[in-house]
Amino acid sequence: MDVVEFRPSPDQYAWTFGGVAPTHRIRPGTVLRLWTEDAFSGRLTRTTDRPSQVLNMAEVNPQTGPFFVEGAEPGDTLALHIVDLTPARDWAASTTIPFFGALTGTDRTALLNEPLPERTWIYQLDRAAGTVRFEAERSSLVIDLPVAPMLGTVGVAPPAREVRSSLVPDTFGGNMDTPEMKPGTTCYLGVNVEGALFSVGDGHYRQGEGESCGTAVEGAMDVTLIVELIKGGSPPPWPRLEHDDHYAVVGSARPLEDAWRASQVGMIGWLGELYGLDRLDAYQLLTQVSRAPLANVVDVNYSALTLLEKALLPPASAYDGMHAHLRSIAEGLV
Repeated sequence: MDVVEFRPSPDQYAWTFGGVAPTHRIRPGTVLRLWTEDAFSGRLTRTTDRPSQVLNMAEVNPQTGPFFVEGAEPGDTLALHIVDLTPARDWAASTTIPFFGALTGTDRTALLNEPLPERTWIYQLDRAAGTVRFEAERSSLVIDLPVAPMLGTVGVAPPAREVRSSLVPDTFGGNMDTPEMKPGTTCYLGVNVEGALFSVGDGHYRQGEGESCGTAVEGAMDVTLIVELIKGGSPPPWPRLEHDDHYAVVGSARPLEDAWRASQVGMIGWLGELYGLDRLDAYQLLTQVSRAPLANVVDVNYSALTLLEKALLPPASAYDGMHAHLRSIAEGLV
């Protein structure tokens, strides 16, 4: 088993999906031990920091990668299994950014209102307790919240030489910002270009569904991944996630209804593959058993999930048991 360790320097960050030369060529089956910078490129460190003063908005969501997977071709499916996510710092940051977030006017929801005030919250990590501390700025309220590490961005290069900002989620994955992208998850992405050229980043120490204000508890992350390749077949039209207990499909679009619709149609297709159901039978079953958590309602495209509990369904083997295979390998790595 190949093991690659990589801590990028700032000049090695990727800021887009597509259009970036790979940092490494790896073989399927490789274990990656990576470091990712936070979404602010480490520039928010104090509660007195204001995004408009310290952030370069052309340098947010730095990505680690891309990685060229040998043998990957359009029509294949990349399987990325998240083995472990460990906070790489003892603090993380969240903030309000002018005209960004779900409850403020934006460039697309254009209003005459002034932007919300800029504020920054610094969350202190207690590793022993497994918590991050929320401290209200204008009252004495303090709450220790459980750490729930996730990756905001996991994606491959888009097709047709397209280059997309690392702030964007779409069919290629990208900045989906779903708490389901957590340790124990296998993410399936359709390969669009030779080598797949996948990148990861945007670590969150925790995030509520929807990421309402636009920023989670953003922190640098130590990441362990296993990379596998599924040759041929039918690559997923939208990112698919598999846990031990759930299947999920992520759809990303605006308006939010279209993101939800994309995830629902994507899951109907997956049910057809898993159980041989025609579309209307899958539609009926989906209606009675699915959940629909939001991932984000703040990014360039919004992201919604369709989530199915495996316990409600007959046993199945997605991608010939790829998730179970990767889970068995992961147990020997942690």
